[in-house]
Order: sequence, then structure tokens, then C-alpha cells
Amino acid sequence: MPEGRPTEAAALSTAAPELTAAEVRALVARLYGIDGSVKPLAGERDQNCAVECVDGTRYVFKISNPSEPVSLVDFQIAALEHIARASPGQPVPRVVRTLDGRTRDVVALADGSRTTVRMLTYLDGIQIRETPRTNAQRLAMGKGLAGLNLALQGFTHPAAKHDLLWNVSAAHRLTAQLHSLVEGPRRALAESFMARFTEHVLPRLASLRAQVIHNDYHLYNVLVAPDDQARITGIIDFGDMLHAPLVGEVATAAAFHMTGNADPFEAAAQFVGAYQAVLPLTEPEKEIVADLMATRHLVTVLISEWRALRYPENRAYIMRHNPAGWEALSQMADISRHEARDRLLNPTQNGASS
Repeated sequence: MPEGRPTEAAALSTAAPELTAAEVRALVARLYGIDGSVKPLAGERDQNCAVECVDGTRYVFKISNPSEPVSLVDFQIAALEHIARASPGQPVPRVVRTLDGRTRDVVALADGSRTTVRMLTYLDGIQIRETPRTNAQRLAMGKGLAGLNLALQGFTHPAAKHDLLWNVSAAHRLTAQLHSLVEGPRRALAESFMARFTEHVLPRLASLRAQVIHNDYHLYNVLVAPDDQARITGIIDFGDMLHAPLVGEVATAAAFHMTGNADPFEAAAQFVGAYQAVLPLTEPEKEIVADLMATRHLVTVLISEWRALRYPENRAYIMRHNPAGWEALSQMADISRHEARDRLLNPTQNGASS
């Protein structure tokens, strides 16, 4: 992986904590005065647990990767508290304070390392990935992300500009990882999209508007109501949040809507159209949003291939987006940049439904 970013490399190379359910329960009782049953939740870098009390109240207890800087935890906490103040209707978790009023605490792990813990409210709903895709749902997702981005406008934090390999606008930092792929069609495909990014996208990014973005708004991290699967009830997992070009947020989210349709641009176009109805892209952003959508798939396959080799025990979780990433890159390889842009932004002119 790229050198010179030890914090980021450590975060992806250090295994997540593995406290037992009994240990988590005791911690929660001591720090928050809350007694509840503990169940594991999925996570790539951190250990996440659902805590449920006898009255049905639920929380999410997060035990950070020991390599995660406290400043990044504080950044995520500050962002959630900013959203709660700026736009109280946003369906994001609320920060739960400890018995002594703190937003986080530090605990010692079995190996002697120390890490940060925090608690959030639990948002009810089902992950969109578990529901059938519909036009109404995609429209809700597009408008929902635009609303979240509007709520984050003006929010700043000293750790917001941290390095993150999942930052689609910094994909060139993964260039060295291309050589880890087996020589063949897939490696050639990845190399062609990296060249597209460095030639056509990277030189334009500095002139575009930037702000704090969620950076991971996809079918796993958006919840909907069981009885109305076009009504968003939760936006979760702010672990990849950072300050970056806003267009990267839109492209990252749109990339996850390419699968499941005969026309891979149809659903993504619906999503982007709904986003723009609330928060329009500028003309320079429109020129590269489709390029960045492809770049997100490139970043996904490069990081997941690398991570799965190092952590085979967590392979299923790490590789969950990998097949769709390769499929999307293959689909986009057959058309020009400008055709991809037009099919994404002007679907009615290219035969796709709106």
C-alpha cells in the first residue's frame, strides 16, 4: 500500500478489537449505567455491538481500532452533534454521553493497548440492501444524501482533512496497488481506469467545492421503514467521513446503484437526478461525476483485494462489494467518458427511464 500514510495503513492493517459480550456488557454498565444484552454488529476496522435493554431501548457501542487516532473519533462525534443542531430532522445517530458527561472514554484491551469507546443511539429500520430496489427508494436516497450534505455545510474540524484510502478523490495513492493484481484482463482494466482518473479528474479537483462528506452512503448504511421501504429512517456509519470534493460524495453513492438493471446507468441516473433536485451539481462537477463513479469501483476492488488476502477470516465482509466493482468497471470500459456522463446526467436522451 502507499507509504507515507502510517495512520491510514495502520487502521486497515490492525485487527479490530475482540472483546467478549460479557466484557462489553460490563463496560457499558460501568461507563453508562446501562444494563443490556450484547450482540455483535458488522465492522471492518472497529468492533461494533448492539446493546438492548429489557425495555427494548437499544444502543450501538463502538470500540475503536487501537490504531484509530482519538482526533478522528472526536471528528465523527462533533459531526453528529453538528447535524443534530443544524438539522434536527436528519435521521442520524445521536451521541450518548457517559455517566460523567463525556462523549467518549478510553479503555485498556487485553494486550495492554488502549482504545476509545463511545455509544450512539440505535436507529430502527432495515438496510436497503435487504429490500427490493424501487424508483421511489432511489429518489428518497438521492434527496436524503443532498439533505445530509446541506446539514454538513459549514461544519469544520481539525481532523476533517485526514488521509483516507477510501477517498475517491485521492485514488492515485493506490497506483502502487495495481501491481499486486494478477497480470491479465482485470489488471489491465484497473490500470486503464487509474489512467483515466489521473489524466482527466485529478487536475480538476482542486478547483471544485469541498466540504465534510459522509463518503460511504450506500445500501448497507441507509435504513428504511419496514412498512414503507421508500422512507429513510437512518443514515449510519460515519467512519469514512472526511473533508473532500462534494462531487466525490455523489459519485461514491451513485456507484452503488449500477447493479441490478439491464442499463447500469438507469438507477444511478435516478439517484443523481434526485440529488440534484435538492443540491445541484456545478458544470465542472458534472464533467467528472461519472469518472468518479468509475473511480469508486476502482478503489473498491483495489482495497478489497488487498484486505481480503491479509484477513481471510473477514473475507466475506471485506469482499462484499468486490464483484459489483469489477462488473461496473467492465461495463464502463466499453463507452467513452462523455457517453458515461451523458447517460448519467441526461438519461431521457439516452433511452433510460427517469
